Amino acid sequence: MELTVYGPLRSATGEKRVSVDSEGGTVRAVVEAFVAAYPRADSHLVDDEGTLRPSVRVTVDGERADLDDDCPPDADVALFPAMRGG
Repeated sequence: MELTVYGPLRSATGEKRVSVDSEGGTVRAVVEAFVAAYPRADSHLVDDEGTLRPSVRVTVDGERADLDDDCPPDADVALFPAMRGG
């Protein structure tokens, strides 16, 4: 599955578009596969308990998605981590 990443996630991936192997069919499975493939991204997406940070936004085909939403294998997924600064 192809993902587009923004902000500090690019320092973890080295690229704006990345591929991950996800077979779960949910947004949660895609995020977990992304973190497994790019462990440096973990702190930007999840807190110490492993919960997605409230300021993180995930979109599927341009629409904001919750972790338990379906995510088809051909979906356009984007990850927006918490942004800092002003």
